[in-house]
Amino acid sequence: GMRDGKHVILCIDDDQDVLDYLKMVLESGGYLVEQTCSAEEGLKKFKQETPDLIIVDLMMEEIDSGTSFVTEVRALGCKCPVYMLTSVGDDLNKSISGGELGVTGIFQKPLSREKLLEILGEKLRG
Repeated sequence: GMRDGKHVILCIDDDQDVLDYLKMVLESGGYLVEQTCSAEEGLKKFKQETPDLIIVDLMMEEIDSGTSFVTEVRALGCKCPVYMLTSVGDDLNKSISGGELGVTGIFQKPLSREKLLEILGEKLRG
């Protein structure tokens, strides 16, 4: 998945502000960023890019698109870490455990730059 010696991170969120923030933080941390604003586009990108790590929003326009995206990329043989973005108040933690879904971990918005880079650094350089 690496390009020019850098890890490629695929970010999927229907909120452009979130995508812009992720891109800014991740690029400052030395990552390459691919973005899409729907799960459907995310799947296409995944097939084109084979990213090293994926960050996908739980609550996009279609209610289950985040979770079904994870199921679909795992079915396509995706072995890379996948993190879900949730907002405080999302029901994810009550209804399903990340592990069942094949999710590596959950990021709560708003996300601090330090936390994001620390976790990715551990995952990708570990």
